[in-house]
Amino acid sequence: MEQRIGSSSQPLEGAGFDPAFIPGLTSPASRRTEEDGPEKEPEVADAEEADAAAAEPEEAAEVAETAEVPPSEPEEDTETDGPVFEASDRRARMVADHRGVRLSLDDQDCEFRWDEIGAVETETARFGKRYTVTVHTPDRRWYPIEIEAPARSHFKEWDEQLDAVLDAYFETEAESEVKAEAEADAD
Repeated sequence: MEQRIGSSSQPLEGAGFDPAFIPGLTSPASRRTEEDGPEKEPEVADAEEADAAAAEPEEAAEVAETAEVPPSEPEEDTETDGPVFEASDRRARMVADHRGVRLSLDDQDCEFRWDEIGAVETETARFGKRYTVTVHTPDRRWYPIEIEAPARSHFKEWDEQLDAVLDAYFETEAESEVKAEAEADAD
């Protein structure tokens, strides 16, 4: 009788199996793919790298001189004329612009495109200087972030700026249905 070591099934991903899984957050470090090939012993891998480096040092130098250095981060979109809302404190940061809504708290980031957002809710504390913005998604999840304002007078200014961004970029279902009907009538 044969016995297998390990399981032949692949591990599942998702919130049911990984409590740290939250859609919209940046992905963790990339995993090993099949293209990487099997893992080699450290001594064998070092020897192969040394042989390859010794065989073609001149070609590597020429390629390095002619190759363009790719940017470490993707280039930001050019400045747009549309409204932008940005609020931050020592820990939290929120940006809403033409690309969508980005929330940051300490070292955690998440980004939502406008088509991923069901609603955006704001709330102010009765006492204190906390301004809470909650992003709701169509799949009934919500992502709140609290930003401490320098003064309570910033609340009204932030509400006006966020309303301008939402009016410019956020489409409700009713607006998208009206546009679809108008396009259908035009045909």
